[in-house]
Amino acid sequence: MLKIDAFAHIFTKEYGKKLISLAPQVQKTFEFRRPSMTDYAIREDWMRRHPDVLQIVTMGNVPLWRYVSIKDAIELSRLGNEEMAELVKTKPSLFYGAVGTIPIDDIDASLKEIDYCINELGLLGIQLYTTLERESLAEPKYRPIYAKMAELDRPIWVHPTADLSKPGYDKGMFSWLYESSRYMLDVVSAGIYKEFPNLKIIIHHAGGMVPHCRERVRNILPKHEGEYFKNFYVDTALYGNTPGLMSAFDYYGADHMLFGTDAPLGGVPGSGCHGNTDETIIAIEEMAISDADKKKIFHDNAVKLLVVAL
Repeated sequence: MLKIDAFAHIFTKEYGKKLISLAPQVQKTFEFRRPSMTDYAIREDWMRRHPDVLQIVTMGNVPLWRYVSIKDAIELSRLGNEEMAELVKTKPSLFYGAVGTIPIDDIDASLKEIDYCINELGLLGIQLYTTLERESLAEPKYRPIYAKMAELDRPIWVHPTADLSKPGYDKGMFSWLYESSRYMLDVVSAGIYKEFPNLKIIIHHAGGMVPHCRERVRNILPKHEGEYFKNFYVDTALYGNTPGLMSAFDYYGADHMLFGTDAPLGGVPGSGCHGNTDETIIAIEEMAISDADKKKIFHDNAVKLLVVAL
């Protein structure tokens, strides 16, 4: 069965070079230290070990707003989006599609880039980075971005982020799950789904803490509000963990789960491992659900959600 990895990461070549030239400190980030994020040859080698998997790639978790000016973010977004489109075009046996980058701190420029990367380049949607280090992405100033994505009927990929250089930080082990969950709460509480009921938002790492805190959601939020949490789509990037996947499945249902691995991240650093593709596939196959539901997770949901025909 063809499997579509809906949440994988990469740094395109010229984008990576320009970002490093503008902000040399990014070379110290975990993402830039993983060779398979930047070296296409290494990436192709390990991807060809999974001929039944096509990846949807997002730019690596190094938010432009943290490192460069708005002007540079606009230029980098355009450069990265054009490289993503070319990568998918030249490597169709590896990549199902790619996700766009936007300069989030300039709303007008972001809307222009959304139009360009989706309508001109054919990218599948956009990625947002959420963190409590900055204001909530559910603030009214960001409403036009959600309106545009709802109008285009294209998904938003949401990746949690944090400044891992801060002393005592937990390397994103637990904090990222909270970052994602807080973003979801902000979106629900701000009435974004009420205004845009068909908006498609994909949350990394199986929906963060929400599936495990479902009763807290039910008890604390009004019912009409809490139900909006089930509008989100989630991936399966739990690095294996069948019980965790079952918890997400029981909450979101078969139609709102997408096979996603976080590749090439995860795995044991220094082991030569490039993510957890095998572990994620095995964990899904071991779920106590029907073969039809597994097919939805591995393939059908991505095709339906992204309206892309093979």
